[in-house]
Amino acid sequence: MSTDPTAGRADPGFDPGAAYRCSPQVSLRPESFGALVYHFGTRKLSFLKTPQLVDVVTGLEKHPDVHAAIEAAGVAETERPAYLKALAGLAASGTIEARPTT
Repeated sequence: MSTDPTAGRADPGFDPGAAYRCSPQVSLRPESFGALVYHFGTRKLSFLKTPQLVDVVTGLEKHPDVHAAIEAAGVAETERPAYLKALAGLAASGTIEARPTT
C-alpha cells in the first residue's frame, strides 16, 4: 500500500478548489465532437472529446474554482470525478493553468 498522498493523481499540483483558465498559449477550435486544442508553446494537438468538457474549459475563467465551472456546465454528479481527472490531465499538459485571484 502506497503512503504517497499524490499516488494515482494525474497532476499532484492540480487543485479543483482553485481558480483556473485556459492557457493564453492555447487555441480551441470547436468541432461537433468537442474541440481541437492546439498549444502554441509545445506545438501539441489534442482533443476535448465532449462539448460539455469544452463548456467547462471555456467557463473556467468565469468561475471562482473548477468545481463551480463543472457545476455551471451542468455536469452530472456521477460524471464529475471523470471531469476532474480530465482537467487534471489538461493542467499537467499546460492546456489549463492556475489563474491568479484578485
